[in-house]
Amino acid sequence: MTIEYVSRTPAAGGDGHRPSAAASTAGLISRLATRVTAAPGATTVTKTIPYTGAPLTDLPVSTSTDVDAAFARAQAAQKRWAATSFRDRKAIMLRFHDLLLDRQHEVLDLMQAESGKTRRDAFLEVVDVAIVARYYARRAAGLLAPTRRRGAIPLLTHTTELRHPKGVVAVISPWNYPLSMAASDAIPALLAGNAVVQKPDTQTALTALWALDLMREAGLPDDVWQMVVGRGSDIGDALMDNADYIMFTGSTASGRRIARDAGERLIGASLELGGKNAMLVLDDADIDRAAAGAVDACFPSAGQLCVSIERLYVAESIRTEFVAAFVARTCALSTGAAYDFSRDVGSLTTVSQLETVTAHVDDAVTKGATVLAGGQARPDLGPLFFEPTILTDVTPEMTLCTHETFGPVVSIYSFDSLDDAVERANATPYGLNAGVWTRDGAKGRAVAARLHAGTVNVNDAFAAAWGSIDAPMGGVGDSGLGRRHGAEGILKYTEAQTVAHQRVMGFTPPAAVPYRAWAGILTTWLRVMKRFGVR
Repeated sequence: MTIEYVSRTPAAGGDGHRPSAAASTAGLISRLATRVTAAPGATTVTKTIPYTGAPLTDLPVSTSTDVDAAFARAQAAQKRWAATSFRDRKAIMLRFHDLLLDRQHEVLDLMQAESGKTRRDAFLEVVDVAIVARYYARRAAGLLAPTRRRGAIPLLTHTTELRHPKGVVAVISPWNYPLSMAASDAIPALLAGNAVVQKPDTQTALTALWALDLMREAGLPDDVWQMVVGRGSDIGDALMDNADYIMFTGSTASGRRIARDAGERLIGASLELGGKNAMLVLDDADIDRAAAGAVDACFPSAGQLCVSIERLYVAESIRTEFVAAFVARTCALSTGAAYDFSRDVGSLTTVSQLETVTAHVDDAVTKGATVLAGGQARPDLGPLFFEPTILTDVTPEMTLCTHETFGPVVSIYSFDSLDDAVERANATPYGLNAGVWTRDGAKGRAVAARLHAGTVNVNDAFAAAWGSIDAPMGGVGDSGLGRRHGAEGILKYTEAQTVAHQRVMGFTPPAAVPYRAWAGILTTWLRVMKRFGVR
């Protein structure tokens, strides 16, 4: 089936169908380039616009020496920043929240120019970062406050848990969600009293630099948050050698190397890695809602989303009806380049990603997969566009059956029993996100609990779990370790310290009591504590 790419005219009063935002952002881009930590006269790298392939700007490239210098400044700044009151940190973060919403048009243009995503997808990143900033600004003081703990001997041991910042955190953020992954991981680290040295992906570095620029405008002191630009192979060792903690989002292969190196240094790391996410459509699902949900789950940011769905398991009894609805909705998607809200699906971001998506689909088709929608690159729309693609008859020898594609491609499978569906959904080394569609909420939650994934959404694509900022988000297995969001999302950037003050007497017997008698006294005391339910 061939997709008809619908061309839509923006509604009157919108921001207009603008083919390019380059003119309106030229001055901004020049200023942001100066935020890169790099020596004067540094080598530059040319960034291109995915929509067209045209050059966007040249950015200075940082060296290992630049990284070392950034950490030296950050270490000094961190001590002053950690001494800043929570009230002052909160005020800065809430000013950042307001500036973000007031100036969102700037970063929407930047995100689209750098990543090729639609404005709709870019806007969701603004929403995400605003929620994260507000949440941690208002929760950080409570989450990090000294906490009384049960002492060794009731009434006689006063025990307190303290939280201290790690020091300087290295954040390595990806190109696919350049605002969310850059800012939302730095925000809790900063509020916990750390400094941050960040390496955003070069392709989308301007978006991250914009967030840094805005944070400084909100009042964040210089050197508390700095950014370096360069290839991981060139400056990655310097980041690892200097960091007190690593926050990384990217491929599983890179995550393994970072985990190994962090282990050698005995520092902590939080890693959100790849996924091969599954969605289950049960036999009692609302078919229209599930089909719409599948579109939302599979094709945001042209499928370049860590939590997007690449495997659809549909109950055999409703397969025909669901597939027809899903294909129809996919065929109605508006794909193209526009700096407004008129498009549903945008471009892939890099040439290598287009090559991967094309190779995966071609391999599947050659080996017998059936294309229900899409299946081809669209150079007529732009150099990196690929049609939203639905495949069936996918078998294990096809690369995309088990390997992450990270593009607008999903495979449909059918199942006869719920146990079979759960087993097949879990038959992957990954475990990042999953979905369940059913009219029975209790049943959906029960199925969700059986799925091997860090987050599971019932009757939603991914936003329900991702947007529940008070709950942890992260992967299991090859999808990583550690969590962002919730208490763990900020506590991971701290060192726990236990301070215990022993009063009057402890476990050592008084001078006049023989140890044998003391042991009997303590034994009786332990039995009494158990008898009366003391923890």
